[in-house]
Amino acid sequence: MKFGIFYEHQLPRDWDEFSEHKLIQQSLDQIALADQLGYDYAWEVEHHFLEEYSHSSAPEVFLAAASQRTENIRLGHGIIQLTTNHPARVAEKVSTLDLVSNGRVELGLGEGASVTELHPFNLRYRDKRDVWEDGVRCVLPMFYNHGWEYEGEFFHFPKRAVIPKPLQKPHPPLWVACSQLNTIKYAAHRGMGALCFKFVDLDASRAWVNAYYNTFVHDQEKLCDYKANPNIATVSGFMCAETDEEAWEKADGWTFFQFALQLYGKEGPFEPGTVNFWERYQEWKQTPAGQKRSGSELIGSPDTIRQRLKELEDGHVDQVILLNQAGKNTHKDICDSLELFAKEVMPEFQQRDDEQQEWKQAVLNGEIELEDIDTEPFNFSRGREPTLPSTKEARDMIAGTTGRPSSEAVS
Repeated sequence: MKFGIFYEHQLPRDWDEFSEHKLIQQSLDQIALADQLGYDYAWEVEHHFLEEYSHSSAPEVFLAAASQRTENIRLGHGIIQLTTNHPARVAEKVSTLDLVSNGRVELGLGEGASVTELHPFNLRYRDKRDVWEDGVRCVLPMFYNHGWEYEGEFFHFPKRAVIPKPLQKPHPPLWVACSQLNTIKYAAHRGMGALCFKFVDLDASRAWVNAYYNTFVHDQEKLCDYKANPNIATVSGFMCAETDEEAWEKADGWTFFQFALQLYGKEGPFEPGTVNFWERYQEWKQTPAGQKRSGSELIGSPDTIRQRLKELEDGHVDQVILLNQAGKNTHKDICDSLELFAKEVMPEFQQRDDEQQEWKQAVLNGEIELEDIDTEPFNFSRGREPTLPSTKEARDMIAGTTGRPSSEAVS
């Protein structure tokens, strides 16, 4: 299997005027180190207005900086929000990043996580899937058609040459964010890689991996003409130390990752500056839910992590993405963890990746038939789903997100 690292740019209070600068610079140092150590991917999210949880609203700028500090590591948008970005701007920014990185971009596409993010762009939460699908149809042909025009349900674009074009042809590899595990099947249905959250055990891994590849092989329906990307990656809380006890002490705040996003989903939006999410998190950690460990974390000694990775490998997961920039995990602990894992654990799994690629190709060729396992016993939600049906309402989006309001008035 392959290995990635994952960045939300979490910044729990208390802050000072230099905190964000320090966070960004340390993250760049960590990615440079990961490149030297042989990690395969560095993934960066896009979120808006989610203070403390994610100070990462311009991932293309951060990844461009990372591209100049690294040589080999793949640079992943995990993800770009197609709901809050105009498709032409997405194509322009991603292509430019691919050029400055010498063709190392991975393109994850997503919808947005909460009303806190979407409503300021005049987007209904319930419409986000419909807007996303229309955005995919609009943006992807921009990568490989010199001139492109589009008339869709939400997006309207007159014929223009969208330039530059990416180094990778016809476009960087495509992924879908899967905060709900059942979206894994949807990613396969659309022929894209699945960026999801770690499965609890081997049975869950097998069920979801089988569901993904069975859907990819037998029920694939692309939204437009693009290159399919059969891949399933899982994100997991991570800290590697000499002992399990030391690792858990250093990663004490990693569940802030799940807590803060759920709080935004359940109670947000909040008046800026009125809620201390880290203090709320400390209260939550004293509850039974806050003290419960899922058993899916990659937190522990090299031997402990090796055992859990073996389950994912046996389940044929393609990539494991390690989340250790979470909560108040320190720069030193993150770097030490990356170094110890790269020395003691990672090489043996990377060396066996050829076996995974052979297995995958046999599945895609129909030489291996995967059992159809019921995924419902292994389903859970990390975020929340819309509670109302889509309005399919073509609204006037702020910043020209849909090419409105003036698109009908001009040619």
